[in-house]
Amino acid sequence: MLSDILKQNKVDNSGVRFDSTARTALAFITLRDDGEREFLFFRHPSADMLLQESELDINLLEQARIFHYGSISLISEPCRSSHIAAMRIAKKSGSILSYDPNLRLALWPSAEAAREGIMSIWDQADVIKISEEEITFLTGCDDHTDDKVVLDKLFHPNLKLLIVTEGAEGCRYYTKEFKGRVLGVKVKAVDTTGAGDAFVGGILSKLASNLNLFEDEKLLREALMFANACGAVTVTERGAIPALPTKEAVLKLLGKVPPV
Repeated sequence: MLSDILKQNKVDNSGVRFDSTARTALAFITLRDDGEREFLFFRHPSADMLLQESELDINLLEQARIFHYGSISLISEPCRSSHIAAMRIAKKSGSILSYDPNLRLALWPSAEAAREGIMSIWDQADVIKISEEEITFLTGCDDHTDDKVVLDKLFHPNLKLLIVTEGAEGCRYYTKEFKGRVLGVKVKAVDTTGAGDAFVGGILSKLASNLNLFEDEKLLREALMFANACGAVTVTERGAIPALPTKEAVLKLLGKVPPV
């Protein structure tokens, strides 16, 4: 079903692998009154955890302009080694490495293991997107709004762009040359599931068409406004994939918003 959804949306699904002995992981999501979520996972083990390095499509990885990943695939073997191998292949082929830790503490053996696992590949990413809660978790500092905390503890020498998402408030951005904030697009939130993924999809779609995006602050701010709008449209509907917006829906929303 998931593979077919990709195909229906014109996504190349030739790299998808199937396991005959394990099921796809399940996530049950409970919505609170404010639209925020609580997760319950079933993966003992799930198919994604069993991905072998030998199953990687090297040609596909070598063709990528951007290689995007999270941290859940770092939790156990053999998937962890496969993840790191895929990163190595993509980097060697000239891909931009994009990292969204997407912290899900319930899946890790402990908070310490999560922190260590997430940070183990931190210095290899070119682009990183994190949330305010993840800043607090990874740095141990209560003030996630402090630029000094972010720059001193999370901005590594090889990083080209660090983005901090702030929910309805928008996002902050940091590069070697400049930093700033782009305000969010105000909408009535129904379900925040998928908002972060929509945001990442939005910014990466802009980066794919201009790999030097982080060198031009004006273009970067425009791209981040687009990404904010992607997240905003998503929270107005229930679900993850069904709520993801089309480009037309995002541009329609942006047409109602004053310029950056």
